Amino acid sequence: MDFTETERVELKSNLSDGFEKEVVAFLNTVGGQIIIGADDNGAVKGLDNADKISLAVADRIKNNILPSAMGLFNIEHKVEEGKNYIIVTIAGGLEKPYYLRKYGMSPNGCYLRIGTQSSQMNQSTIDGLFSRRVINTLHNVVSPNQQLTFTQLKIFYEEKGYDVSGDFFLRNLDLFTEDGKFNYAAYLLADNNGTSIKVARFNGTEKLDAVERNEFGRCCLLKAANNVLERLNVANTTVVRVGGAIRRKEMRLIEPAALREAVLNAIIHNDYINGSYPVFEIYDDRIEIISSGGLPIGLSEKEFFAGRSLPRNKELMRVFSDMDMCEQLGSGIRKILKSYSIDIFEISEHFISAKFKYSDEAMQVLKEQNGGLNGGLNGGLNDIESNKTIEEKIIECLKKDNSLSIMQISYIINASLRTTERAIRYLKEIGKIKRTGSKKSGGWQIIE
Repeated sequence: MDFTETERVELKSNLSDGFEKEVVAFLNTVGGQIIIGADDNGAVKGLDNADKISLAVADRIKNNILPSAMGLFNIEHKVEEGKNYIIVTIAGGLEKPYYLRKYGMSPNGCYLRIGTQSSQMNQSTIDGLFSRRVINTLHNVVSPNQQLTFTQLKIFYEEKGYDVSGDFFLRNLDLFTEDGKFNYAAYLLADNNGTSIKVARFNGTEKLDAVERNEFGRCCLLKAANNVLERLNVANTTVVRVGGAIRRKEMRLIEPAALREAVLNAIIHNDYINGSYPVFEIYDDRIEIISSGGLPIGLSEKEFFAGRSLPRNKELMRVFSDMDMCEQLGSGIRKILKSYSIDIFEISEHFISAKFKYSDEAMQVLKEQNGGLNGGLNGGLNDIESNKTIEEKIIECLKKDNSLSIMQISYIINASLRTTERAIRYLKEIGKIKRTGSKKSGGWQIIE
């Protein structure tokens, strides 16, 4: 329970007046953590009102720091041995210099983390950071379409208990530019957009003609991400070894948690402004995940593999975090490296790719028990084709049997119950299907 103050860790016994200064200093470097409830010696003393302090932390970061740091921090309330404390994790930001609102972009408002201290910047440092500030962020770039709707996004948030009524919901997610127009983050989260996210299946181990191409984009990015995860989960076959010294052993071709993190990282941190999109490729020996944009300016490969965070798209980080679809800032890469070496990554100026080789043991069992590799990789969807969206699979199911329950539908299409329920709700809201008759003896009607 003891902590040590370092370049990346600041200790505070309570929420003090200088809190925002420490946050600004981390934002202007490559992030760090503030432990509230620990003394200068690193011992946890505890907090009497941790929940109240957590709310105050979020409020002070939101209202007292510019540019907006929303999506660049998360707050964890911890309890160890009966003592409450708070960990505030802060990522580095791309819109440097960050500063205290009341002092503006001046030496009194701008700080850097140097060693264990937060030091004031001089004016030349401030000017230098400002001249290199990333201007084309999702928040600042205007959406190419201003007639946007957000039915899918609101369904996700309503499931989490959020109030989605009124414009306040959209404004709270930073979906408008300073002059009140929908920004590019709004465009990516809207029901309809031009975002093309593809999952391709190739026979063999070479990138030749694809035998299957899925288009999961052109919709709310949250929905697209769930569709990609569902499709790759099908490809990531569960293999069971029975008999021998080990009576029963279940395994996957790829470690599921690592694959999930890599997929979400590629979608959240992709450089959409330049018109490039993440790509997911399934081969007979591996799954490859490619995102565009390379590492953000200011983040080295060493810092990347150490788990330091410099999010390219803080607005998307905020939304995916609200949905519990991304881990604590900087922890995703560490989760991947628990199961795989850094050799699976290839980083260039414009792309980051990750190649997940299938488990040798799982591959051997698959070949022995399923009559060959393709039988396992392409299975799992019964007679519903795997290259369809969740909604298309549901429609196809209901065309064959309109009396199916939601549980039965989710089993047939090999999707989680929650994903199936969400998709059915969306199909009902846009007028594609409706429920007729009683709950027990009724059925589904497809509206052409």
